[in-house]
Amino acid sequence: MTRTVRNILFIMFDQLRWDYLSCAGHKTLKTPHIDALAAKGVRFTRAYVQSPICGSSRMSFYTGRYVHSHGAQRNNFPLKVGEQTLGDHLRANGMDAFLVGKTHMEADAEGLRRLGIAPDSIIGARLAECGFDVVVRDDGLWAEGVDGYYDESRSPYNEYLKARGYPGDNPWNEYANSGVTDDGKMASGWLSQFARYEANVREEDSETPWLTGRCIDFLEDDGRDAQPWLCHLSYIKPHWPYIVPAPYAHMYAEADVQPANRDPRERIDPHPVYAAYMDTLVARGQSRDDARANVIPAYMALIKQCDDQMGRLFAHLEKTGRMEDTMIVLTSDHGDYLGDHWLGEKNFFHEQAVKIPMIVYDPREEADATRGTTCDALVEAIDLAPTFMEATGAKVPGHILEGRALTPFLHGTTPEKWRDHVICEFDYSTTPMADKLGLAHRAARAFMVFDGRWKMIHFEGGFRPMLFDLETDPDEFVDRGEDPACATEIDRLYERLGAWARRLSQRTAISDETLDKLKGKSGRRGVLLGLYDGTELPEELTVKLKPHPVSDFRPRKAAE
Repeated sequence: MTRTVRNILFIMFDQLRWDYLSCAGHKTLKTPHIDALAAKGVRFTRAYVQSPICGSSRMSFYTGRYVHSHGAQRNNFPLKVGEQTLGDHLRANGMDAFLVGKTHMEADAEGLRRLGIAPDSIIGARLAECGFDVVVRDDGLWAEGVDGYYDESRSPYNEYLKARGYPGDNPWNEYANSGVTDDGKMASGWLSQFARYEANVREEDSETPWLTGRCIDFLEDDGRDAQPWLCHLSYIKPHWPYIVPAPYAHMYAEADVQPANRDPRERIDPHPVYAAYMDTLVARGQSRDDARANVIPAYMALIKQCDDQMGRLFAHLEKTGRMEDTMIVLTSDHGDYLGDHWLGEKNFFHEQAVKIPMIVYDPREEADATRGTTCDALVEAIDLAPTFMEATGAKVPGHILEGRALTPFLHGTTPEKWRDHVICEFDYSTTPMADKLGLAHRAARAFMVFDGRWKMIHFEGGFRPMLFDLETDPDEFVDRGEDPACATEIDRLYERLGAWARRLSQRTAISDETLDKLKGKSGRRGVLLGLYDGTELPEELTVKLKPHPVSDFRPRKAAE
């Protein structure tokens, strides 16, 4: 029987670095279940996000468009009502789209009000949820401070924990992401000194198994196979807080931590924007050796738990026969510095932040020849949306989606004129760094152009660019943005950035094919400009203009 792609399982981890998988070469962290998926599919070794921050990156995954196009430049920036998403494109071709987990999407509430769309209607709910029908949405951001919750919506995970017997209004904070000190007090996962503690939650009740369970419930729902589906299983971890339950909490130690990828030269007269980022609390905190010794074993353990849950999920797919017709994609929304380059979190452009794991398993026979291989083509997050469209047999709306389908790489062929650079962009207008640098909102923006060797970062606001040569400096320690010997490379990359900025990206309401049909239409409908006697055009177009008898309604002159 010929294998087809009937369903798509789109798995995303939050803040998973590309190099924290054993199939990507990590020396002490073993991820056998993710490795097994890579052995069944293609692992893309140079995949890049469109922005090194959760919300903006995810909106590019979900729309298939650059941040420059969809406009959700930062976390909590709404995705415009008019932006089409995976759900819109797939439903138009007979496939449902569901969400289990996180999107970090901010709904365009004002846009919904302006158009009179009720948020609780089917259309309104989809517009508020990135185009997905929600099985369960939980962004895992239930921090609680002096002014209240970071996320003011209801937490399904907190409700689950309460039902499982965990007390209080916010067991996410008090139990799932905190440990217990020797004298019985809460040891918050927000404090890196406690990262080695066991989270005060039963392992089966922690966030990652909880979401796996919700996905399996979705798969087991009666009638699930009545309609093809895409399920976006979007995990909250290994994103901070860095704390994990037993037995994972003690699996890794300081000896398992890889040396920090940083160099004292980076701190000598650094670029002003880079300097501002190195001076943040999170950068200073994660650059501490004692913090790294606590945080990174916990981060590794969170990934190990994720991998074990992949084993649980893939076993279910095998048992139910769905591995035969389900495309599986495993990726991340960005990386994590973990003290590399004297930085913490993400939010800048080194490989640790912008490069992501991407594994694609295609069940079709056409993909048999590439199973277990790697591909080093320059790939962008926006390439997944057209890949999904092609997998379902649908025509890719190229006037809307800005990525390119990965199908040729999956099927062992070479696509024509594949891209020679990738683009990543970042808006830091609401950060203390923008204030420190005295930047207006519109000036606090940066763009990365990377051609596989040279990486240039352009900053608005009158700053010089940064430049790295990853061939001679793969660790990105030496900024050559002021090196006269690199002026030609900088000019070349600025040409690439300029061409990208001039691309046609906002004409999304009409396709090229429709434009082709409009060519000459006005002439065939009688709009014929510039003619003298009609002989300039074929006679069939001017037949309506030929002199012929008509009634005369002109007013007659009075007789003299």
